[in-house]
This record gives sequence, C-alpha cells and structure tokens, in this order.
Amino acid sequence: MLKDLKAFLFKGNVLDLAVAVILGGAFGAIIKSLVDDIITPLILNPALKAAGVERISELTWNGVAYGSFLSAIINFLIVGTSLFFVVKAAEKAMKKPVEEEALVGPTSEELLVEIRDLLKNK
Repeated sequence: MLKDLKAFLFKGNVLDLAVAVILGGAFGAIIKSLVDDIITPLILNPALKAAGVERISELTWNGVAYGSFLSAIINFLIVGTSLFFVVKAAEKAMKKPVEEEALVGPTSEELLVEIRDLLKNK
C-alpha cells in the first residue's frame, strides 16, 4: 500500500499540479496586493471619495455590500489578463521557429546507415 502511495505521489502530474497550486496561490497574493495597494489608492480613491466612502468594501446600496464584489471582479480581470499574457509568452517560448524545423538534420538511423555504407566501401 505504501508503494502504491509513493508511486501515486511521485507521478509527474501530481507534482506538477502541486507546484501549480502553490504558484497560483502566490500569484493570487501578488494580484491582491496590486489591487489593494496600488490600483485602489491610485485609480479608485477619487471615485470612492466622490461616493463618500474611504474603502471599496464600504460601498453599499440598501444593505448590499457591492464594493467587495467590485473588488473581486477587479481581481478576477487582472488575474485573467495576467494569465493570458503569461500563457501567450510560454507558448511563444516553447514554439520552435520555422527555420529551426527546416534545419533538422538526418536521424540517427540515417547516420548509422551512412557509416555502415562508408565502412563497407573501405
């Protein structure tokens, strides 16, 4: 049973998923800080002062706290946009240029056949 557990835990997919979850949590904390500490004070504070509140979480209408919801939407949009650009950059980095694909040389089998033929002719 321990052998099966070890095999499961050390499969590549499980480890990749664990790393992704940890990085996702750290990325979420960065985005939350970006919204709370930079975007809200620089961009949203003038609008909040005009609405008569100091913090976005204080925005309410008939008891409905929509300020927190707006903050969650802003976080979602920033995370989605950031992930879009990260994925696009990763795809671009992993994609081989067309020139490299065209310059692919002979396979190892072709080289071995060529060496065999050269040795025969000697």
